[in-house]
Amino acid sequence: MTRIDFYQIDSDEAPLLFTCRLIEKVYRQGLQIYVHTNSEAQSIELDDLLWSFRDDRFIPHTLQSRHDQAPIKIGHNAEPEDHQQVLVNLSLGVPDFFSRFDRVAEIVPLGEESRNSARQNYRFYKDRGYSLQYHEIKQSRTLQNG
Repeated sequence: MTRIDFYQIDSDEAPLLFTCRLIEKVYRQGLQIYVHTNSEAQSIELDDLLWSFRDDRFIPHTLQSRHDQAPIKIGHNAEPEDHQQVLVNLSLGVPDFFSRFDRVAEIVPLGEESRNSARQNYRFYKDRGYSLQYHEIKQSRTLQNG
């Protein structure tokens, strides 16, 4: 069964910057990642940020719409074509295809709309019996628990 991790950002760190840190950590574990965003603009913004995120390391990624091969794909309006191991959800709702992933990382930025959506998503997963983990992110230097 899919494991669901909620990462609640309780600092001034930009959500996409935290997402880059999480992507890097998961990628270094040898796992494939699909990042589901809210919009094409957010997908492009994350794509650009991943290119410049680290000067000393390359994180191979592509936009889903390009149909290129990469261990990290970013998309917003379609189900990924192939199975990925980790889904990073930046959209406000639960993607219909979430259950085909081994893990889902729900990113919860500051802000009332984001927090309300996260509460709804949490209830959705809990009502269906999924294993839920909660991580409070209070600083931008390290990822806690994972």
